[in-house]
Amino acid sequence: MIPEIDDALRTIVREEALQGSDVEVVFDAPTTDWAARRNSPTVNMYLYDLREDPRWRERGFVVERGDDGAVTARRPPNRRFKLSYLVTAWTQRPEDEHRLLDTLLRCFLRYEVLPSLVGDGLALDGTRATVSVGLPPPEDRGFADVWSALGGQLKPSLDLVVNAPVQTGVLLAAGPPVQEGPVIEIGDRDGGAVERRQRRPDRDEDDAGEGEAAAPPPPPPEPAAAGSGRKPRARKPR
Repeated sequence: MIPEIDDALRTIVREEALQGSDVEVVFDAPTTDWAARRNSPTVNMYLYDLREDPRWRERGFVVERGDDGAVTARRPPNRRFKLSYLVTAWTQRPEDEHRLLDTLLRCFLRYEVLPSLVGDGLALDGTRATVSVGLPPPEDRGFADVWSALGGQLKPSLDLVVNAPVQTGVLLAAGPPVQEGPVIEIGDRDGGAVERRQRRPDRDEDDAGEGEAAAPPPPPPEPAAAGSGRKPRARKPR
């Protein structure tokens, strides 16, 4: 997932924002040492955070079927993860950096869904990776904290978030399809006759098939003799 998203973002920036200019596009951590070694105009898209979006978590299983329509496997639903990129522009003059950031912002605002420019890895089960730019950071994290962790000074930047579906990789094989219904045997404790009934899996038990009649209901129990003290017992059909 991450390599596909990196490739799609790089392609969008190079072809639409930079339009073939000689500005480099990198995904390095913008530390103080990296900034000191930089010697050409650069767009840096640093992936600084990766976490699941629990609002999209689903329960149950997704059914997979073969060419004949039979269930072949079950798997958990896809998870969605938020990839946060710190987008910065690096040139010799702050004015040029501002112009480059403005171009990048207008470029990303045209996208609500990240296109699969390098394949189909960004779409799963009909859902695609979404894009948001410039939203406020989560309450538990600020951009100043990110720059402090990198050891550098605070710099104008864009917060680009890609929300992408990810498969869990868990796949549960399904058992063979049911060919026959359950078989029920009924008999009394005195060793009488045993009744055998079978229910077909493709119809209701009380639905008689073509050319056959539904089984009649069992007869009512016989009354017990006076003074016998025995409970009446239902007579089983032969």
